[in-house]
Amino acid sequence: MKLVAVGTMAFDSLETPFGKADRIIGGAATYIGLAASYFTKSTTLVSVVGDDFPTEFEKELISRGISLDGVEHRVGEKSFFWSGKYHNDMNTRDTLDTQLNVLENFNPVVPESDREADFLMLGNLTPAVQMSVIEQMTKRPKLIVLDTMNFWMDIAMNDLKSVLKEIDVLSINDEEARQLSGEYSLLKAAKTIMKMGPKNLIIKKGEHGALLFSEHEVFFAPALPLEEVFDPTGAGDTFAGGFIGFLAATQDISFENMKRAIIYGSTMASFCVEKFGTERLLSLDKEQIESRAQQFIDLTQVEINF
Repeated sequence: MKLVAVGTMAFDSLETPFGKADRIIGGAATYIGLAASYFTKSTTLVSVVGDDFPTEFEKELISRGISLDGVEHRVGEKSFFWSGKYHNDMNTRDTLDTQLNVLENFNPVVPESDREADFLMLGNLTPAVQMSVIEQMTKRPKLIVLDTMNFWMDIAMNDLKSVLKEIDVLSINDEEARQLSGEYSLLKAAKTIMKMGPKNLIIKKGEHGALLFSEHEVFFAPALPLEEVFDPTGAGDTFAGGFIGFLAATQDISFENMKRAIIYGSTMASFCVEKFGTERLLSLDKEQIESRAQQFIDLTQVEINF
């Protein structure tokens, strides 16, 4: 089943308590595509890059079964760039520099051959751009997953509410869920948000795991305790890639299978944060992924006999 993932392909410069990394490759589409590639070989990225984006990295993506037919290359322009510094808790960060460059006038175009894709992952972009991608699909995807952030809630709430009516799964963090819903209780927040359109809601809680809501069910997946977290920058996008990649591979969008997808999304995110940028995602194999997924499962399995 085809998967289309829309988002940024970019450069990041980072500083964390563990060190610094200058102009490493990042971006939502990059992380989503790499994570999904461990489950499905039918992913198309829709993005835009300048002529500074390394062709060797693009070849690496292609070698993993990721199509770049939807990636626009602009000659004489620079790719999107972000620079940030993480605090000691690794959950908060300061943005030091943002250069939109090619992203400033980005109008994504889904290749004709992918407009009947069964799975659509909309990375964090302006809600209007996300809606434009949905409108390009000639057949409604089996599943549409959307990521967003509080910035769009601040400046484009009406557009965001419009696109929420068109999707199946929304993925946000707990702070964003509270802002979007106006509710402090995450259970109340989930009920309010799902009335806006999404049939399912993922609320990410960083080092405290993730919640999956449907109309009548709730599932909680813990986060794996890690000795060291080097770089949390792409964790959310990697989670999304693992989540939708697993669903596309299994072709099952039931709540029960979404629970499994949450575990695999969390598994991929736990690898991502162990190194700077995409380094860890480029060096995995299936055996490592399955072994760590089992660690997640073991965290919550217990036998109780009365």
